Amino acid sequence: MAPQCRIRGMAVAITAILLAPAFGQGTSTGSSTGGGSGSKTPASTTPSIGGTNPASTTGPQTIPQTIRVSGRVVMDDGTAISFPATIERVCNGSPHAEGYTDTKGFFSLTLGQSQDVIADASETPSGPSRGSISPGIATNGTTSAVGSGSGRSMNSTNPFSNCELRASLGGYTSQTLSLTGRTSMDNPDVGSIVLHRMGASETATTVTATTLRAPKEARKALEKGLELAKKNKLEEAIASLREAVKVDPEFAFAWCELGKLQLAGDHIPDAHDSFEAAAKAETRWPEPFLRLALMAVKAHDWREVAATTDHVLHLSTWEYPEAYFFNGAANFNLHRIDVAEKAALAAEKLDVQHLFPQIEQLLGMIYVERHRYADAAERFRSYLMLAPNADDAPAARQQLAVMEGLAAESSQMAQREPKQ
Repeated sequence: MAPQCRIRGMAVAITAILLAPAFGQGTSTGSSTGGGSGSKTPASTTPSIGGTNPASTTGPQTIPQTIRVSGRVVMDDGTAISFPATIERVCNGSPHAEGYTDTKGFFSLTLGQSQDVIADASETPSGPSRGSISPGIATNGTTSAVGSGSGRSMNSTNPFSNCELRASLGGYTSQTLSLTGRTSMDNPDVGSIVLHRMGASETATTVTATTLRAPKEARKALEKGLELAKKNKLEEAIASLREAVKVDPEFAFAWCELGKLQLAGDHIPDAHDSFEAAAKAETRWPEPFLRLALMAVKAHDWREVAATTDHVLHLSTWEYPEAYFFNGAANFNLHRIDVAEKAALAAEKLDVQHLFPQIEQLLGMIYVERHRYADAAERFRSYLMLAPNADDAPAARQQLAVMEGLAAESSQMAQREPKQ
């Protein structure tokens, strides 16, 4: 895999979005009388989802711990790599980009801070939009998202339990190093991470060919831009990355990094053009499509969200629960309830660590539409268990109460109906 511009860092965290989407609910309820039952029905069945971060407020908060690691990424024949690789921390199967190697493969990073990775404005929460499901992306020092990381506060006693360290470079698979039990007092040197070139039968869903064949001049301009970005020299970094893609217009990774910087500089149309260029250059790399989907989410362009996430899911049906989540939200807003339910259930199945508690909220709204009030209540109850301190928790509790009331009324009516 190549150095990633993942949604999980949404900033994809997109993360960074690396991605934790969050809902802010703006649902209201009313009453209507029909069929002589006098039952209440929700006046609005579409929640407004804004820029809170339930995952970061779930449960007791702890001060995140960090550890320093250093080492080198090498090829399996012992030779040095020829292009900077991304160093990723993978916790419970969720990858989070932590930083880059230098051109000789050496790295020295503080895990859990992501200060060595280009900041991504796509993590900035968008404002609430009443009447639609609109996943907003937010990150802080304790979580990682859509593109990225655990999405949970680190455990104060063993923050890197079930975590591994790996390298990411297009066309290669990486050895992993366990981080379980490692503390800030340990020697930071983790040794070497070995890369193995992928064979013809192995399929990479991230950037491969365009990165590997990028000319030296384009790579040097990219490396310069990444260094300038680390020093917060945004406009200079953008200029350097523009030079990289000028030299090689099909350099997908450079286009993607340029788009991230343009988002950080609030150059929204330019960022969209850069992500489109990356997607065109490397059609089998999901990351640019995920970033385009996130931009479409913020613009409430649900058809674009559905189209781009459909493409991602065609490339990988298991790696991106956030793509299923966005796809479900888009189809819900497009009133394609059957498709939305299928996508949301797939997202729930893949999100084994509950990084996206809003999936439960989405399923709840789907079941409201289906008048399955008991099922809707169960989903809202699950959402509140996963994110009890979310900004929209009071509204979610109110909605839960309404669904419980409607479920009870439906049950009573069913019991009163004469049996055939």
